[in-house]
Amino acid sequence: MAVLFIKFFDVIPVRFNLWIMLFTSCWIIYMLRVNMSLNLIAMVPRPPKNNTIQSQCEPTDDVTNATLRHVDITDVREAPRQVPGETFDWSADQQALILGSYFWSYPVTSLVGGMAAERWGPRYVVLISTAVSGILTALSPVAATINNIALVVVRFLLGLAGGFIYPALHVLVARWAPPAEKGKFVSAMMGGTLGTVVTWSLAGPLIEKFGWASAFYVPAAITFLWCFLWWYLVADAPNEHPRISDTERKYILDALGDKIQKSKGLPPFRSIITSVPFLAMVLIHYGNLWGLYFIMTVGPKFVSSVLGFELSAAGVISALPYLARMFFAAIFGVIGDCILARNLMTTTTIRKFFCLFSHILPGLLLVLLVYAGCSTALSVSLITMSMGFNGAATLTNLQNHQDLAPNYAGTLYGIANFVGSTAGFFTPMITAYFTKNGNSFEQWRPVFFIGASVYVVSALFFILFGNGNIQEWNFPKEITSESKDDKEKNGDLKDMKASAMKNGDVKDTKETSLNVSS
Repeated sequence: MAVLFIKFFDVIPVRFNLWIMLFTSCWIIYMLRVNMSLNLIAMVPRPPKNNTIQSQCEPTDDVTNATLRHVDITDVREAPRQVPGETFDWSADQQALILGSYFWSYPVTSLVGGMAAERWGPRYVVLISTAVSGILTALSPVAATINNIALVVVRFLLGLAGGFIYPALHVLVARWAPPAEKGKFVSAMMGGTLGTVVTWSLAGPLIEKFGWASAFYVPAAITFLWCFLWWYLVADAPNEHPRISDTERKYILDALGDKIQKSKGLPPFRSIITSVPFLAMVLIHYGNLWGLYFIMTVGPKFVSSVLGFELSAAGVISALPYLARMFFAAIFGVIGDCILARNLMTTTTIRKFFCLFSHILPGLLLVLLVYAGCSTALSVSLITMSMGFNGAATLTNLQNHQDLAPNYAGTLYGIANFVGSTAGFFTPMITAYFTKNGNSFEQWRPVFFIGASVYVVSALFFILFGNGNIQEWNFPKEITSESKDDKEKNGDLKDMKASAMKNGDVKDTKETSLNVSS
């Protein structure tokens, strides 16, 4: 059976297999990241309910919003439950420490993950990082029985391993995705969205039937199975894959041309950090993550404390924003590829135009949310559409680093993700500052205005200063000089210049000789 299963993948185009593995990689890493938030419900007894806190929009009767308010996780947690396994008397601060420890280390390895993948290859960086994450997840029940600090250490190490994944995946996309298909490949990065929803759905039944430890062991077992498939199906580059057809290999390599060159040297950090297009990319990525964290944390808190509806724990309703983002991302990815394939817009125009959907519209919807009043249905719709339109990020900030320097795509994404991760710290602080004296609409209004402003301002800056052209510092200097000498000797440099200019890969004639020489 296993042999037939493996042979099934061999008859599928390698690029499709790669898309599946990219999607499921994000699914796996999010599964191991978010399972703790639900597992803690079973691991720690529920404290007595506090009935003194009421929202501004308490329903006047049992019929109001009945279709949306019927499933609240707080009600489930307070119901009598018989969950197998030991429980722990951890305070709220100790639980927050456990949940937060993952994100202490995650930005650090996100910063270096791209460089590691560029140097040693994304295949093994992702494989080792994911396997280590699976082992740490399997050790979590043992760590919990020791004490909460042991579990904090495990989660901290899990964050260290997880930080390598996304930058390394972007390196893989740079080496495999033809320009006409890059939108579809980047949309695979939304696999983590579905991973969150499925994990929460899977963990509940497992905990009730087999105890909370099973909600660690089963994801770990799935991870190990996935690691075998990754090892078998994925290679660092098309010319290294043992089972790819000659036709498919030639198609990918011809489409990529001379944009990708392997180098063991360090990235040109001075050129990178002084590049205005790169800084514009970092800013729009920061705006994207600010909006994403904002909706994930502040949005549910708003409809909980102001509207009296716990969005983040209402079954299918809580999944709608995440599913909408994944669905819209796939649609926008296909649209972008079609536009590029038909030469309807340049790469730069595509990146800037779709900022309207990825950043500006989501920001405006956040402003409307605070004026929605006590309409729960309208509030849920606005949050869902705001995150849904943000799926267009697959055509803006989630692709732009690939445009600027495919040789260093992982490094650029790692730097941008490192900076953007700070949004996860600032959004709760700003919310706490403005709502410290209450949860009225007036007190929440500045919170949403700030969130919308970050969305919109970052998009406007990118529209003014962003770029979709490959930068000259993409090409390693040692490769550039060697290739230039060879091509001049062979008389091919002029032809390469013309080809690059025709394909729009360089910014002007003066830069062409340097760019195409690699």
